Amino acid sequence: MSKKTRFMAIILPLMVAAIGLTGFMAWPAASITVPTTPLDPTTIPKYTDQLVIPPSYVPTVVTDSEGNVSHQYTISMEQFTQQILPAGYPQTTVFGYRGLVQTPGGPVMFQNSPSATFEAVRDIPIKVNWVNNLTSQILAVDPTIMWADPNGMGMPSMPFLPYPPGYPLAQSPVPAVTHLHGGEDRSDSDGGPESWTTSTGLAGPTLTAANHTAPNTATFEYPNGQEPTTLWYHDHALGLTRINVLSGLAGFYLLRDPADSIAASLPSGEYEIPVAIQDRRFNDDGSLDFPSAGDNPDDHPYWIPEFFGNSIMVNGKLWPNLNVEPRQYRFRVLDGSNARFYTLSLSNGQSFTQIGSDGGYLPQPVTTTSLTIAPGERADLLIDFSGVAPGTEIIMNNSANAPYPNGDPVDPATTGQIMKFTVTSDPAVTPAALPATLNTIPTLTPDAPKRTLTLNEVMSAGGFPLAVLLDGQTYGAPITETPAVGSTEDWEIVNMTGDTHPIHLHLVQYQVLSRQAYDTAAYETDWTTLNGMPPFSTATVKIPIDTYLLGSPSPPDANEMGWKDTVQMHPGEVTRIRVRIAPQDATGAAPNVNTFPFDPTYGPGYVWHCHIVDHEDNEMMRPMAVIQSGKPILSLNSAAAFWASYADYTARKLSVPYTISNGAGGTANNIQVTGTINTMGVTLDTPLPYIAGDLAAASSLNLTLKYNVPIGVGSFRSTLNVSAEDTAGVSYTYP
Repeated sequence: MSKKTRFMAIILPLMVAAIGLTGFMAWPAASITVPTTPLDPTTIPKYTDQLVIPPSYVPTVVTDSEGNVSHQYTISMEQFTQQILPAGYPQTTVFGYRGLVQTPGGPVMFQNSPSATFEAVRDIPIKVNWVNNLTSQILAVDPTIMWADPNGMGMPSMPFLPYPPGYPLAQSPVPAVTHLHGGEDRSDSDGGPESWTTSTGLAGPTLTAANHTAPNTATFEYPNGQEPTTLWYHDHALGLTRINVLSGLAGFYLLRDPADSIAASLPSGEYEIPVAIQDRRFNDDGSLDFPSAGDNPDDHPYWIPEFFGNSIMVNGKLWPNLNVEPRQYRFRVLDGSNARFYTLSLSNGQSFTQIGSDGGYLPQPVTTTSLTIAPGERADLLIDFSGVAPGTEIIMNNSANAPYPNGDPVDPATTGQIMKFTVTSDPAVTPAALPATLNTIPTLTPDAPKRTLTLNEVMSAGGFPLAVLLDGQTYGAPITETPAVGSTEDWEIVNMTGDTHPIHLHLVQYQVLSRQAYDTAAYETDWTTLNGMPPFSTATVKIPIDTYLLGSPSPPDANEMGWKDTVQMHPGEVTRIRVRIAPQDATGAAPNVNTFPFDPTYGPGYVWHCHIVDHEDNEMMRPMAVIQSGKPILSLNSAAAFWASYADYTARKLSVPYTISNGAGGTANNIQVTGTINTMGVTLDTPLPYIAGDLAAASSLNLTLKYNVPIGVGSFRSTLNVSAEDTAGVSYTYP
């Protein structure tokens, strides 16, 4: 008997707009809204509020019968009001995470935007019940881009409704899913874009039954086996990340190692402070001011390519002050903005030291007077105030153009300032000496073919982006990034756009190799001649970059010499990264050898994307499936539904064509399709199971299913399961 395994890969949500049906949608009358006026940021007082230091969540400590310890949490997503603006201004309605935190008076429930901090311990796993209590959005959902669509409303057509109120079926309920950014986790706990829940009990197509522990709850597990570092958690719902994160769904996740020998030389306790930098805009009633008129309103009524706020929020307060003793502090800095980069410096010109980046300590401390950080990146910084006179006020400044690097300069009076440090009159404390070596970063050797990938924009006739793409492909195109577990690949990413993009890979920390200029005009001409104009729904034809390169490659900056999960990729350059599908501290990693403490081929798979979340929400994200030799990788895609004939129309039998694609895995044998319909009274007319036969790797087959659709039904959701066997007879189910 063959060993039977389950590989949760694809759940297909079928949202069929039944052409010609009556009663497709009925919109309630628009409610009366009170006009608001954008708040002038130059009138907002600065440095009147003290920096808020997020408290830490309190775990429930669980010890199993074998003595293994784990930490468990229940964290809910809530809507509430918060005093972000200085006292005297109205409060702001936000989203945030709510959970039990430790205070001097004991544990209490706490909610904030950004939210409380997880204090994780290496090799002690964490289980979190993420509970979604959000009932309706506070910002505009654009249903014309790829998005979760929990109600199956489909894409509206012109003329689009203005916001407010927008589309009620898009505004409520709120799909949300929490991603641990930078975590080495199995994909069913990765918080991928289609593993969302809603407060009403709806669930995304890739949320597995085992993780969907309650109607509005997703339970994820984090093994915490990687190096100590600064991670963060945030919402990742498909097409909604930009508004859910801007509304407040984000927080820190600090992973510590009891065996960390460097920590003894570093500031700790009250002298170690997480700092989340985020830009915002506000209205005079305190509400968040987020654009609800797109640059291309005939295509996307509300989506804009990048959101840039005119006010700087740090840990949930605008332009706060921090009173610092004359000693060294450790700041865990996060760029948590939608699109804004920050080039940080101190107004007194003093230097500071970076000791860590996304994936942990750098090889050596890096002393600098400025640092550019992109959305999603983290920097572990030491600032020494021991030689600064009491009463001195130091401004953390920002000088990064928006968009970066060739956009508009900052306003020195607003976005050019981040926060203030005021040095107290306490006795000065000399900092401990840092070790010359902080970390040993292994030298990786590629053992798989390199990948050449591109960053692309699709422009409108008016010169505004309609979508932003990876390798010219849409998010829903068949999977093309299928690295083998244990393998090491070089990815050459060619930026064909005018902006820098911070590219983030889920599951792994990777290494930056180099950046190099290339002949942009020649490469784009040849690439377009070969491929046509994007977007594509099939694999892109690759053009090697070698013959287009200019000059010599530049090595990574000193503060990029460690492990990274998010890297700045500049316009006019090819950025080379080395990606190993293995843990940071893996030994014996090789293609098809798994050294993770979990199976990375299990579950719905991972994604890689731009961390300008406005880009991520509109196609600049692609699936990534980790494979093992011989294992088939199936995906199921549907085209537009149609009435095949007038007889089909009167019989209400809707035809839906599907394509089953087999990615870079092995042959899929004995493919069968099963399915269920549990919405709107729709049933399947095609007998199931559908026997599809065998399918070789890198090939596809087509099938058509018919559905019985009652009169009055405009959209419905279907779940199809595809089962197959590999050449060894091992069974896989792709629900």
